[in-house]
Amino acid sequence: MHRLLAAGFALAVATPALAQEDSPPPPIIDVHVHSQLESRPGTAPLCPNPQQFLASDPADGEEGFFGWSGEDCSPRLYAAEPGEYLNDVVAEMERLNVTAVVFGDPDSVRAYQQAAPDRVIAGTSFAMSPDTDRAAELQRLEMLFTDGGFAVMGEIGLQYAGVSPSDPSVDDYFALAERLDIPVAIHMGTGGSGRANVTMPTYRASMGDPFLLEEMLARHPRLRVQVMHAGYPMIDNMLALLQANSHVYVDTAGLIWSYPIEEVNRYIERLVDAGFGDRVMFGTDQLSWPGLMAYSVSIIQNADYLSPAQKRDILYNNAARFLRLDRE
Repeated sequence: MHRLLAAGFALAVATPALAQEDSPPPPIIDVHVHSQLESRPGTAPLCPNPQQFLASDPADGEEGFFGWSGEDCSPRLYAAEPGEYLNDVVAEMERLNVTAVVFGDPDSVRAYQQAAPDRVIAGTSFAMSPDTDRAAELQRLEMLFTDGGFAVMGEIGLQYAGVSPSDPSVDDYFALAERLDIPVAIHMGTGGSGRANVTMPTYRASMGDPFLLEEMLARHPRLRVQVMHAGYPMIDNMLALLQANSHVYVDTAGLIWSYPIEEVNRYIERLVDAGFGDRVMFGTDQLSWPGLMAYSVSIIQNADYLSPAQKRDILYNNAARFLRLDRE
């Protein structure tokens, strides 16, 4: 816990808006949190917004899981102590006044709901193995979304399987979401942390092109879609898709801390300057390092190219509209 507290103190100093103790900070919605229950053993400290992705040579034998450069940084984010990850993340959600859309298998998502019953919106996705019984899977999902308390279909990681979201083989799932009026959250764009060729052999960068959503969107015109990672780095195609599809939103997750800060700010600024400031939602891709949530919030709060109203839209209002929390 001491590592998290030290990181949290540094972040609070860097972001005065988070340090107000006499009243709760304004509410935040994080639309992209994973239902991880523990930091993975041996998880190294994280220097967010690394400045470089390093090349590797297959002749060198063991290649690292991450391609980030290892420069020093402040703050350095530490993994949770054994047995403390879920408690630490929930404590951060309470401190920052965050409601989170938590994605994962139903049992682990329910563990988050039990730990923070008023701060978790439950999300889960469909199985993608070739031998999946599609009829049974559709029945299972319909039960979860109608009677099980789940509200978002995601994270849909078709890109990791090298499959387009418009592939007919998965269309029944999007049809179900449209019929039940459930939003879907689809991984598009960045992935693999600079080592997808080593660690994720079926991942295809080309399957993250936002334009691959077009046929699916045409077949399901009432479907609300959250493009995870904002389709980074394919900004031009992302902007074109947003202009043509008013039910599509993007999130900042992963992108916001895993690329150089100048690049992150340029990408978000392009989205806002192009007229889509009401469809950018805050997300972290929260995992392993409990301090990641506060750090990611600080990126938006300290963005000098965003007005206070635009910051509130990204941190709360847009997601409340997308998830229809503003109607409750």
